[in-house]
Amino acid sequence: MIASLAMYDRPETAAALDALWQAIRSALADASIEAPETLSRGGDLWSIWSDSTLLLAQTCGLPYRTRLYEQVNLVTTLDHGVADCPPGYYTSVFVAHRDRSGADLRTIAGGSFAYNEALSQSGWAAPMMHLRDLSLLPGSLFQSGSHRASARAVADGTADFAALDAVSWALMQEHDDWATELVEIARTKPTPGLPLITARTRDPVPLRAAVAQAVAELDETHRQVLHLKGVSDIAPGAYLAVPTPLGPVLTEQSIRQQAAV
Repeated sequence: MIASLAMYDRPETAAALDALWQAIRSALADASIEAPETLSRGGDLWSIWSDSTLLLAQTCGLPYRTRLYEQVNLVTTLDHGVADCPPGYYTSVFVAHRDRSGADLRTIAGGSFAYNEALSQSGWAAPMMHLRDLSLLPGSLFQSGSHRASARAVADGTADFAALDAVSWALMQEHDDWATELVEIARTKPTPGLPLITARTRDPVPLRAAVAQAVAELDETHRQVLHLKGVSDIAPGAYLAVPTPLGPVLTEQSIRQQAAV
């Protein structure tokens, strides 16, 4: 069996995530459900999410609604208490270099936009929908590979702006010295946060109860490290209803067409 909580896993949060997993594992044992001793780290996330032996993993809303919905069962969603969001929801934060402090998104949007990957709700879909609603397009795109890499690209001048999920941004502000080079410019509308999933063949109900119990009983120090407030049972339909923008290839075509006008 596989268990993975990779989305906010970094050296500073690893011990707290391990503690959370042990609490989940203990709650599962009380329900006579076997679970891996440790979390899986490294490896391809798509392989983990689609594995028939998957017990529990955290994915992203965009992969869930576009590819995984019919392959997995939704378990629950961790609530990180993101400001101005319903429980279990989060938002994307547009950041720019601190030299652009005070500028608005319309001023910055014509520059280079760094995004982690095309199947990221917070790094791609939410910001692209936000820009579309403002009738804006980036001037160019830069794929970084991760939220931290996107933020670093803006900090060192490789890109002009990026969008980071609010929890990742909070962790960067706490643990990455270079985050002081960045300023927040705008935020997107809230969307459902990172869902916990299990294999299609597994019953999500006892897993949901185990996660809720584990979060409620987790040491307060670990909860603070993870910015963890509780859990929220968000219906699958709420994830599926989130709009999906054009991908990077078609977006770049639109950018070129706009530049030619």
